[in-house]
Amino acid sequence: MAGMSGLWLMVILVSWVPSAKMFQSTTMLDMAEVLLENYCFPENLAGMKEAIRQANQSEEILHVTEPHTLAAVLTAGVQGALNDPRLRISYEPGTSIQDPVTLPPLGPEMHLQLVQSSVRFEILDNNVGYLRIDHIIGAEMVKELGPILVESIWDHIVSTDALILDLRYSESGNISGVPFLISYFCEASNPIHIDSVYNRPSNSTMELWTLPSVLGERYSQDKDLLVLVSSNTQGVPEDVAYILKHLDRALLVGERTAGGSLNVQKFRIGTSDFFITVPLSRSISPITGQSWEVNGVFPVVLVSADRALEKATSILAIRKAVPGVIARISDLLRSYYTFVDHVPSLVRRISKLTASAVISEQDLAAKLNCELQAICEDPRLTIRVSAVPPRALAPSPSVDLASDASSLLHLLGSMFRVDILPGNIGYLRFDQFPGGALMPLLGPHLEDKVWVPLKDTSAMIVDLRFNTGGPSDAISLLLSPFQEQGPPVLFYTVYNRLSNTSQEFSTLPAPKGSLYGSERGVYVLTSHRTASAAEEFAYLMQSLKRATVIGEITSGTLHHSRSFPIGETNLIITIPFLNFLDNNGEYWLGAGVVPDAIVLAEEALEKTKEVMTFHANLFELVEEAANLLNTYYAMPEVAAQVSSVLHAKRLAGWYRSVVDSESLASQLTRDLKEAAADHRLQVFCSMSAPEPPEEAPESIPSPEELGGILRALFKVEVLPGNVGYLRFDLMAGADTIRVIGPQLLEQVWNKLVDTESLVIDMRYNVGGYSTAIPILCSYFFAPQPLHHLYTVFDQPSSTRTQIWTMPKVLGQRYSPEKDIYILTSHITGSAAETFTRAMMDLKRATVVGEPTIGGALSIGTYRMAHSDLYMAIPNQVVLSSVSGKVWSVSGAEPHVPVQANEALQVALGIVRLRAKIPGIVRTAGELVAANYASAEGGALVAEHLTHLLSQDQYSGINSEAELALKLSAHLHHLSGDKHLRVAHIPENRKDHIPGVVPMPIPPPEMFEDLIKFSFQTKVFDNTVGYLRFDMFIDLEHITQVSDLMVQHVWNKIANTTALIVDLRYNIGGPTSAIPLLCSYFFEDGRPVLLDRVYNRPTDTISELWTVPHVAGERYGSGRQLILLTSNFTSGAAEEFVFVMKRLGRAVVVGELTSGGCHPPQAYHVDDTQLYLSIPTVRSSNPDGASWEGTGVTPHLEVAAETALEKARDILRSHFHGAS
Repeated sequence: MAGMSGLWLMVILVSWVPSAKMFQSTTMLDMAEVLLENYCFPENLAGMKEAIRQANQSEEILHVTEPHTLAAVLTAGVQGALNDPRLRISYEPGTSIQDPVTLPPLGPEMHLQLVQSSVRFEILDNNVGYLRIDHIIGAEMVKELGPILVESIWDHIVSTDALILDLRYSESGNISGVPFLISYFCEASNPIHIDSVYNRPSNSTMELWTLPSVLGERYSQDKDLLVLVSSNTQGVPEDVAYILKHLDRALLVGERTAGGSLNVQKFRIGTSDFFITVPLSRSISPITGQSWEVNGVFPVVLVSADRALEKATSILAIRKAVPGVIARISDLLRSYYTFVDHVPSLVRRISKLTASAVISEQDLAAKLNCELQAICEDPRLTIRVSAVPPRALAPSPSVDLASDASSLLHLLGSMFRVDILPGNIGYLRFDQFPGGALMPLLGPHLEDKVWVPLKDTSAMIVDLRFNTGGPSDAISLLLSPFQEQGPPVLFYTVYNRLSNTSQEFSTLPAPKGSLYGSERGVYVLTSHRTASAAEEFAYLMQSLKRATVIGEITSGTLHHSRSFPIGETNLIITIPFLNFLDNNGEYWLGAGVVPDAIVLAEEALEKTKEVMTFHANLFELVEEAANLLNTYYAMPEVAAQVSSVLHAKRLAGWYRSVVDSESLASQLTRDLKEAAADHRLQVFCSMSAPEPPEEAPESIPSPEELGGILRALFKVEVLPGNVGYLRFDLMAGADTIRVIGPQLLEQVWNKLVDTESLVIDMRYNVGGYSTAIPILCSYFFAPQPLHHLYTVFDQPSSTRTQIWTMPKVLGQRYSPEKDIYILTSHITGSAAETFTRAMMDLKRATVVGEPTIGGALSIGTYRMAHSDLYMAIPNQVVLSSVSGKVWSVSGAEPHVPVQANEALQVALGIVRLRAKIPGIVRTAGELVAANYASAEGGALVAEHLTHLLSQDQYSGINSEAELALKLSAHLHHLSGDKHLRVAHIPENRKDHIPGVVPMPIPPPEMFEDLIKFSFQTKVFDNTVGYLRFDMFIDLEHITQVSDLMVQHVWNKIANTTALIVDLRYNIGGPTSAIPLLCSYFFEDGRPVLLDRVYNRPTDTISELWTVPHVAGERYGSGRQLILLTSNFTSGAAEEFVFVMKRLGRAVVVGELTSGGCHPPQAYHVDDTQLYLSIPTVRSSNPDGASWEGTGVTPHLEVAAETALEKARDILRSHFHGAS
């Protein structure tokens, strides 16, 4: 790409070369030289100089006579080629570039005046520091003026609570001063690499790091730093802003910066009057890997430069207010929030909000809302920004409580409108809920003026479209007439946080003439104006299953909350102090009521008439669904249960929410599937009767179509290892199979019949005809005896049909001795699923993949009455030939569950494993025969394993882990030795192979802590010592830490009068340390033969003797020694107990030990992940005494939990007798 940039630049330049007088070709080469030597991206210029030389020979030269135009054209070309707007070519006749004049050094006073002219500071309100820097001074000037600047400026700022650094007017600086400025805002502990600056003329890179020390104090990391930037901020000041932003140390406020450079210079091009401006250096941030040059620095808070200071101060103000805001919200939540149990979590959550992350009141409100909702999920609890303070709830309009009957009747007439619509439909409209004080007066008149005129209507419309609500007191009174006479019905419960009380609202006593009952249809009309108590009424009628709601979503305006201002901010929090629980015990959190039929408010009445017409046939449709189920569903007992559920739901009003055929179909489908636990049941809507699949006759292909069908339906392949692969994605019918049989044999079956095993891929087979299943299955069984595959029960005809294999098939059968593998997926269904289940039931195939779809052999579609609704019902079920039970509707569970896309590879892995199993079992037998501690027993085990192999005891193994379990069970049964076993150790657990991977040695610094943790010592009364350790470690490890063990363990018990060694929890370990341990309990100078050990792999007997030298003092043979055991005591611990008991050196108290073995050896079995654990060593004494497999019997058998106390009693008696 760099080469292309150079070539493109060459083309641009050459295309615009003027006559020799104006811009000679040598001048172009001079310009290339300037760029190559000075441009800070030299990699973009590769090949440019040579390309210009070659291009000079081109005759396609366009003469431009005006030099300024030429400069502009060249600038556009260079900038476009290198994508760098800082490169500029200008024509400046008579201009000369002079070397900078060396001025005499300025004195400290002049330097100070210059610096002070570019630096301004002040302390703003709320102790906010303001520091404006218009020029970044370099390192030399910092060293010279640093103490003065710290004293006169910085010391005033460092104690402020927050700082605004203003770089809006800063257009220059020295890069060497950047680390000094940045360091004041960073910690001193770890220097930070903040920038890398590459300089092209010197071809060097300078790294900038924060300083370990600065003059004066650093600005605390806990204090906010805001940096103001503008489009004028350029060069080194941009670098400062960029670094602070990406160190997450400052918030940038203002405009996008200029996108300048650290170092830009102008060069004359050769001897011409053309000049080129070139950036010499570039900054690459080690933090982001990018640069601010050209693109500029983007502020986090984007505002115009003239408003940046105002915005920054407002940000600091809101940040300062955050602790107070959180405290105020916490107090309000504790006092008012109705979900009291959520309050501690809410308070903890918002207390973690970081003030430095807030940039505005709107941002704070959003963050607080996010934190609150993460805990409570309560839409009523909200924080918003508003310049208008919250208003108290307006009291309900006062009503003149006239007591005379005429006034009350007039008031009643103005509040309630009653009418009888065509079709004997009652209509009740009221636009306001009367208050609690008014209801007792109006109550007696409601019966005559409202309920009596409506009591004989066929259905009722309650119009709340214009009802703006009011107090909730009257809700129970208005709900009660829509219930039946009987026990009270709980409508809702209100919990009031302010009074900490709960109040239940139920049906109220009403004259019999006031009851409308619960059988007739009620339709509640709503609009977006429906609010407060009217919403509650609509919500309860809907949740009580007493009405169908039609219209618009209600306003969601409930009187359950209060709003409070938060401190001096414009934040307002709304907190619900009431909880509204409906009759189902569910909280209503105040969202608007969603109608069952959503239409515009003005269309609600017309829509109601449509719904009423539909509801007229609703009873018949629900009952028809139950009748169809009872008639056709293939599981009659389930059909009866589901019918009862549908009937109960209809009576309970569950179907009032359905408003058309689509919603009824959806509701019935949910109810059917839930009640029957059968996903195949479905109700759907159709304008025309669907054609049942079984009515479509099976199409018999013509001879011309046959070849294409075979190629399309069947995929045949013989895989490595002579494994057959057959995939077909559709189950053809028996008639089709008979017609295409000869061609099927020739093109498909004969290619597979001689393979060693067969994989049948049904992952993409969604089913088809089941009539060919007996034919297909028969190829995998012997001709005799016939095998019962399954039974089909057909509900419409009440018949049972048994499906059997066939005695004769066309062509050769697949040997019953060969393995079959069936691959399945979640779309394997219908007849494909039936084939799979039959093969599974008869244990003829191993199924690998995903659970099948759980489909049906036959699903009938039946019309519901004379409607546009249809019901899909499985009218046949398949009964297992083995159990006689109906196959589960949840699908066939594979033997080896894996993702469908992995099934083939897993199946092939099982094929390879099964091919290796005979060799694996023989290898295991050989290893046992050659290495088992009992040579006779090992030979017997190997012989029996061979016999089991010949009896197919290892057929059907699907994994190495399964093989390990089965082989271990056989080894244990044949040898009676639980330590002779096989383990499956995957690749990622190879570091845990016992007997192969050595135990890791901890670092020396851990030894002391490990010893203190692993050994427990005590001294009881009569100076009886107690030592407990739960594992034996290798002699090599003990030797390394012998001095530490003597210091921290042995010296604490060495001088006791008797010793109890607790081995009840000791799991054993290496036996190499047993001679050393035993030696402590015998006298020095007299070697004692402890045991003889036979090693089978080497066929040698070795003797274990006490050792002549031990670390520390011996305990000797004269003091009492008691060993505690349990049935958990194992391995090396048993060997120690066995030796000490046999030699008469210790009294053993406790339980019979576990009967373990010497540490077994692990042997890798062939090229598997199986490891055979074999006890290779056993005790071998002339008297035949041993503990392996049988355990050590104590002198005194007691329960393990009482063994310690029993040992202490023995020693007490001993000391008492001695005294």
